[in-house]
Amino acid sequence: MLSAEIEQRTPSGIAAGVGRLINSGRLEVGDRLPTVREVATELGVSPATVSQAWQALASVGLIISRGRNGTFVREQPARRTTPRSQLAAQLTLKPSLELSSGTPDPDLLPTIGPALSRVADRAVTSSYQDMSVLPELLAHLRDSWPYPAESFTIVNGALDALSRSLEQVTRFGDRVVVENPGFPPFFDLLDQLGLERLPVDVDQNGIVPAALEQALTRSPSAVILQPRAHNPTGASMPAERAAELAALLGGRGVVVIEDDHSGEISSAPDVSLGSWIPDQVLHIRSYSKSHGPDLRIAALSGPADLIDKVVARRMLGPGWTSRMLQTILHDLLTAADSVAEVAEARRGYARRQKELADALNELGLPVRQADGINAWLPVIDEQSAIVELAASGIRVAGGSPFFAAGSDESFIRVTAGAVTGDMHAVAEALASAARAGAPGAHGLHARWA
Repeated sequence: MLSAEIEQRTPSGIAAGVGRLINSGRLEVGDRLPTVREVATELGVSPATVSQAWQALASVGLIISRGRNGTFVREQPARRTTPRSQLAAQLTLKPSLELSSGTPDPDLLPTIGPALSRVADRAVTSSYQDMSVLPELLAHLRDSWPYPAESFTIVNGALDALSRSLEQVTRFGDRVVVENPGFPPFFDLLDQLGLERLPVDVDQNGIVPAALEQALTRSPSAVILQPRAHNPTGASMPAERAAELAALLGGRGVVVIEDDHSGEISSAPDVSLGSWIPDQVLHIRSYSKSHGPDLRIAALSGPADLIDKVVARRMLGPGWTSRMLQTILHDLLTAADSVAEVAEARRGYARRQKELADALNELGLPVRQADGINAWLPVIDEQSAIVELAASGIRVAGGSPFFAAGSDESFIRVTAGAVTGDMHAVAEALASAARAGAPGAHGLHARWA
């Protein structure tokens, strides 16, 4: 059975072939696989080659070793901490190239030492009721914001901002419009809050207006969207699309929550529906990808009555976001060296995205250059692509968790911003994996091209 399915006698070829047998049901849950030596003899390869393939299959949860009892098709994948929140496969081996995390390149984050050196010696505050935003940071935010927002606060990251916004504008059982595909933790958060998802399609310019218009007939309380560097597709919304969406939403009483998670490393112009409907918009700008995930800082703007409610609720929890961290952030946002480092990071990510898109298009995989750090690639079969890449030492995120309502198409998400080496070699591996699971490339589509 194995020799008939395996076309290439390489670790990735063997892993892909066995993966197809498992995914198609020809190898069933609980089936015992031949030993490494038996497969090596059948295929005419070394045991080490088969061992690498077995390790790749185990790393993506398709098979499991039970010691001397043998290796078996696994009953179920490794348990996830929350639904959809683990975007990459549960790997037992450390990949040589980690492209699943969606985190920034540490080497492209600004140096934090000088900012730390200028922080006060002691973490004091004159009153627990002090303003939630340092005055100097607030002034900078107002000057750099995409529209004249009424009020601002600082919270502990984009998801914290989203959670606290939803708590103020929704009630159990309310409907919320989400992008499809979108960011899996958004879906998990809505589930936790007892909110119903209304998935709407997105294209290379963001939410499709016709899809939003249809969703609005079901009276949602809120809309969650990503205006720039959409995760996972890397799409950024032009002002024309934002104006069109604002026209549909204006006067409906629906609150728009915008997650500008990539902020200053996005190459696209800053845009917000707040330019047209400011009384309905809560706008989030995160500094995790641009200045450092461990800063845990995001700015949230919106109508004063909503922001005041967020601030008051936080006083019964964390109280405020550390003013020492706010001081560091302000320093990073204004010091000439830090500003230059972030600008270079923005250009660096754009170069990597262009190099990847150009190489993939040359190899026959139609993709559009993405914004930010992630790219969204069409594949014939998601699991086969993941297995083949794992066998080559590359970890990516499967596309399935990013869909709020499922999809007939298959994708993988690749953190292109993490590629620092030979981009063409990575592109070749990705293009090959995109065709895994089918005899040819004719099934690949160009929806995101």
